[in-house]
Amino acid sequence: MTDTSLRDRLRQALPTAMKARDRPAVSALRATLAALDNAEAVVPAEGSSRGQAIEEAPVGVGATEVARRLLGEDDVLRIVRAEAEERERAAAEYQALGREDRAGQLIAEATVLRSHLGGDGSA
Repeated sequence: MTDTSLRDRLRQALPTAMKARDRPAVSALRATLAALDNAEAVVPAEGSSRGQAIEEAPVGVGATEVARRLLGEDDVLRIVRAEAEERERAAAEYQALGREDRAGQLIAEATVLRSHLGGDGSA
């Protein structure tokens, strides 16, 4: 496999999927990239301006900027696997309800994500 990270491969796959009008791939890739971005979101730290009087709030350019949490490659793998597994579980539920159309969509999305993980979906 190449030296590019899983996140980079997902980002590179999105425009290709969009050009191909591959709806399951576009849906899965967008949702997974958003999940990765959300996982990096910052939780307000103690001493943040939440709950402070306005006159006590930090002022000036960058005063409220904080570094986002950085995900390692293992974290990215875990999140992508979880996204694929979530789709597979939901597909099983839809199949039990007789909604083969929606189940097929979710299985296609999970397959796209698994293809980026490697042969067995666990890489």
